[in-house]
Amino acid sequence: MRIVLYTGKGGVGKTTTAAATAVTAARRGARALVASADAAHSLGDVLGLRLGPDPRGVALSGGGSGPDGTGRLDALEVDVRAETDHHWGAIRDWLVSLFRHQGIEEVVAEELALLPGAEELTTLLAVERHAREGGYDLVVVDCAPTDAALRLLTLPEVARGAFRVLLRVQQALAGVVTPMARSVLSVPLPESRVFRDAERLLYEKLRTLRGLVTGDDASVRLVVTPERMVIDEALRAHTDLALFELPCDAVVMNRLLPEAATREDFFQDWGRLQAERCAEVEAAFAPLPVLRAPLQEDEVTGVAALAAHGEALFGGHAPGAVLARAPRVRFRKEGDGYRAEVPLPHAERESLDVAKLADELLITTGARRRALALPRRIAALDLAGARLEPEGLVVRFERAGGAA
Repeated sequence: MRIVLYTGKGGVGKTTTAAATAVTAARRGARALVASADAAHSLGDVLGLRLGPDPRGVALSGGGSGPDGTGRLDALEVDVRAETDHHWGAIRDWLVSLFRHQGIEEVVAEELALLPGAEELTTLLAVERHAREGGYDLVVVDCAPTDAALRLLTLPEVARGAFRVLLRVQQALAGVVTPMARSVLSVPLPESRVFRDAERLLYEKLRTLRGLVTGDDASVRLVVTPERMVIDEALRAHTDLALFELPCDAVVMNRLLPEAATREDFFQDWGRLQAERCAEVEAAFAPLPVLRAPLQEDEVTGVAALAAHGEALFGGHAPGAVLARAPRVRFRKEGDGYRAEVPLPHAERESLDVAKLADELLITTGARRRALALPRRIAALDLAGARLEPEGLVVRFERAGGAA
């Protein structure tokens, strides 16, 4: 099963691009699902349908199948609150009762009980469940704007590392303290099911989600327009995706003025600027392919318009194909030590920080930090240096004294 996730700065047309991808794939014979993971849903508006949290069939042509009779398209908009209520379960209920005991009003207590990352986590869980149960060839996800999408996609790794130690400490304390404290304190204390739900969520589910978004069958595509702020944000996003080994396989250059329009006097300067920006994007993101989508005469809504937009965008490419393979973190023997090669396109030396803590390599770039687990042999060595090269970050490890 192939998964394609679209993100970009708000207003660049990622929802239209995601819908066009799914429609085009389905009309070419694929069993496709397009899902909106953006809290401000607009997927239903683009398709011209009222969507909900369950997959709804979208009529294509000839009674809802592709030209060869095999394709189908379903669409849904994730109900974040309902999914959060379902998955947080006992954890949420205990936190609400704890805040209520402290005199906080119920409405406020319910908001406070929504732990950081809960909405992103449950959104991914909903997408994973529908993808697994639906028998689809292709799942297209319309993610939130860039920063929220990066929180969504990096959460399976960040949360699993952050909560692992906390959960074990809480369980150990609860086994000794809770039975004794329950007889003398009136404050609500967590039941064993709270820890059971937390462990299931943070271990089993996060492991599954991590595989979902970083596997060979998943790709992120960045949607941009020929505007400076949009391109700069996409460059930063590409760095963050590479840091967490979230594969990016294409950039979509959207809303380009047609060539005929750029010949008009009023649009000539726009045309020159657009050509410069397109060349800049192709050079900056190389070797990723840059797919171009022209500005349409009217809003792209409805299956017919989306299909035409998708054909213009993909041409001879299959919408669900892996259009490029992103490099991964690699460890190599180097002399008496080892080196780690971490792809970090567009990273800036001033915003980069590298440190080793126990068996993890901590890499910070901008607002993102990754704790990269080190192989056992390398974890026993010392951090000997780090440098930023054109192909990415290179970190050297040696045994104290110089012999590994």
